[in-house]
Amino acid sequence: MAAAATINAPLVGLDGIASSQVKLKADVFGAELKPHLIHEAVRAEAAAARAGTRGTKSRGQVAGGGSKPWRQKGTGRARQGTIRAPQFVGGGLAFPPAMRSFTVKMNRKAHRSALRGALSSHAGAETLAVVEASGLDTPSTKTAAGLVDYWKPELPLLVVCSAEEDTLAKSFGNLRRVAVTTSGSLEVRDLAWARSVLVSQGALPEIERRAR
Repeated sequence: MAAAATINAPLVGLDGIASSQVKLKADVFGAELKPHLIHEAVRAEAAAARAGTRGTKSRGQVAGGGSKPWRQKGTGRARQGTIRAPQFVGGGLAFPPAMRSFTVKMNRKAHRSALRGALSSHAGAETLAVVEASGLDTPSTKTAAGLVDYWKPELPLLVVCSAEEDTLAKSFGNLRRVAVTTSGSLEVRDLAWARSVLVSQGALPEIERRAR
């Protein structure tokens, strides 16, 4: 049986210089890309992000209107049974939208396969790099902008950091066409949107664990 090919990504410093290579897990960053699973995952994630909290009242839910607004005959007006009917101001809506869940079911195994495929696509296209950010003690948009200017990734850029790397997240947060997320919140639609991906060394183990 042939050995799996080695998959590497450049290790970029805060100055934007790629000093060395980082070995990536072949089962995560060398997986098969399945476009139909990417589509299903993006659709499911976008649907899950919808609140589904809008809703209006039907004629049975609005207050008032316990009796007829006027007698059945002799007024010259159309007969009416209640002011809660849709044709009255303040009445209930006919066929009103109600609170609902937009959740689209997707199996966990299929979602992980889509996540591996999206990561592998960036790794294979050499649009993924790892950043060594241990020397960043305070947030610095200037440092982040300098890294992007020197490295010259294709935008939009997705920066993935760990939950503890707040300094790194704040440094990239103000840059145009740059989105920041954590390794625990990384979604397939983030990777599908981005043309380049920058992963911190602290976030890499969590990404590999979630994709397996």
